[in-house]
Amino acid sequence: MSNTKKAISWFDQRLPVFSFLDKQMANKATPKNLNYFWSFGSLSGLALVLQILTGIFLTMHYKPDANLAFDSIQHIMRDVEWGWLIRNMHMVGASFFFIVVYAHMARGLYYGSYKSPREVLWWMGIIIFFLMMGTAFMGYVLPWGQMSFWGAMVITNLFSVIPIVGDELVVWLWGGFSVNDATLNRFFALHYLFPFIICAVVFMHLWALWTSKSNNPEGIDLKKKTDWIPFHPYYTVKDLVGVGFYAIPFAFMVFYAPEYLGHTDNYIPANPLSTPAHIVPEWYFLPFYAILRAIPDKLMGVIAMGSAIAILFVLPWLDSSKVRSAKYRPIYKQLYWVFIATVFVLGWVGSKPPEGMYVVIGRIATALYFGFFLVQPLVSKFEKPKPLPTSL
Repeated sequence: MSNTKKAISWFDQRLPVFSFLDKQMANKATPKNLNYFWSFGSLSGLALVLQILTGIFLTMHYKPDANLAFDSIQHIMRDVEWGWLIRNMHMVGASFFFIVVYAHMARGLYYGSYKSPREVLWWMGIIIFFLMMGTAFMGYVLPWGQMSFWGAMVITNLFSVIPIVGDELVVWLWGGFSVNDATLNRFFALHYLFPFIICAVVFMHLWALWTSKSNNPEGIDLKKKTDWIPFHPYYTVKDLVGVGFYAIPFAFMVFYAPEYLGHTDNYIPANPLSTPAHIVPEWYFLPFYAILRAIPDKLMGVIAMGSAIAILFVLPWLDSSKVRSAKYRPIYKQLYWVFIATVFVLGWVGSKPPEGMYVVIGRIATALYFGFFLVQPLVSKFEKPKPLPTSL
């Protein structure tokens, strides 16, 4: 045995890190037919790590002060060595994080990864998504531009609809009677804290995955030994290919179009006396923003927006079909693609002013969004799935 192996063996006897990685990662039995849609999980982890690393470097130069925040961003971009690159990576990385997570969730919906025995695995994923949304919202406020300020004003005001304690809760969130320096400091502290909470939930997500094992495109329970292969080297290499395809558009956006997904008003310092003509959130919030605006009543709009995410928690029980994969479910498969199209329509409507035909289209799309989930009990009861294979 070489000295290196002896050192690793000595360390592993006292802290079994290497044996754990070998058992739970390298030699973990994995379905042999996983396609590239399963790479979005590892890409999500990569995106999270990148956001944490770039965020730590940005905090070294950012000033969470209402009078200095906007200028500190300009300082990072213009004066800090490689500051423009770190900020661009963090800014573009947020959008790419949501892209891969949305794709990861869409894959789970298509292949039935939310069904037994993976309900808790699905729940952990939804909690991660919810924490991501909170982190991204608070991060959007930090540049303290016009859209940051007024976006914070609009979103925090939504809490006022909560009966009895709503108004007091808004004042507590603000740290005063308007969005101000105290608000910025609170959001900065939480924006820094939340990614580490996300890491903790990601660990639980992976723990649930190791316990229930990965789903597969056929959606069947695997019993033959020939249906499994070790995770390494087969899927580590496959995931590296996915990283390569992820890195190309990511690098293009970082170097050539970092501002493309942003809003021009956010390059104007926050001004409480000047309201932007059209207040819109970041693109990854637009479908839920459209649902909020589709309901005329403010309270019901907030409930609908929250329910758009909360309904995902009960999906494993709404969809009681024993067949997981949409490949073998003709009705569900058609509804799935209508649902995906509906989400894109909601995103488009959310970017438009709440007037005219956009309101009508938003309401129709909102009904279709919730209809996809609420019709699942009927689909499960009357759908006739295709025959399932017995093995891979």
